[in-house]
Amino acid sequence: MSAHVLVVYYSATGSVHRLARAVAEGAESFGAEVRLRRVAELAPDEAMAANPDWAAHHRETESAVEVAELADLEWADGYAFGTPTRYGAPAAQLKQFIDTAGRLWQEGKLADKPVTAFVSSAERHGGQESTILSLNNVFYHWGAVIVPLGYTDDAVYASGGNPYGTSWPAGFPSTPPDETALACARFQGARLARFATLLAG
Repeated sequence: MSAHVLVVYYSATGSVHRLARAVAEGAESFGAEVRLRRVAELAPDEAMAANPDWAAHHRETESAVEVAELADLEWADGYAFGTPTRYGAPAAQLKQFIDTAGRLWQEGKLADKPVTAFVSSAERHGGQESTILSLNNVFYHWGAVIVPLGYTDDAVYASGGNPYGTSWPAGFPSTPPDETALACARFQGARLARFATLLAG
C-alpha cells in the first residue's frame, strides 16, 4: 500500500508554492499518494492589491489548488508544511490552519506520523531556520516524528546547505526558486515519503 502524504503550504508571491509542488513531486516519485493543498488566505484584498505579485499569485492559485481541510490531516500518513518566514516564524495563514487541528491532536490522530518543513524568505538570513524550528515546536506537541533534511544528499549542499529543510532566499522583488532549490525540495519529498511508508507499514 502506498503512503499518503499531505503537502500543505501558504505562499504569498509563489516561491513556497513552487517548492511545495516540488516536494509533492518528490513524494510521488517514491510512490506516495499525494495531496497538495494551500491554506486559506486571511489578508484583506487591499493588502494583496498593494503587491502585484501577491495579487497575481492569489488569482492564479485560488481555483487551481484546493484549500486544506482537517480531513486532509487525518487522511495523511506524513506531512510537509511550507511557509514564508514572518519575523522568523510561520505565516499567520499557515498557523491559523494548524491552530484548528486541536481536536485531531487531542484524539492522537497526529501522533507518530513523519513531518518535515520548508520555507522561503527575502534574505538567506531572514529567519529560515528559526521558522522551521518554530514549526517543529508544534510537531513536538503532536508527538510527530520530525524528518529533517540533514546532510544526507548532495542536493542539500547545492541548495545552500540548510539541514533543517529546503529554504529559498527569494530576494526583493521576489524571484522563483532555482533548479537547485527545487531539486532539494524533491529530495525532501521523497525522503518524507520513505519514512511515511516505513511508519505506516
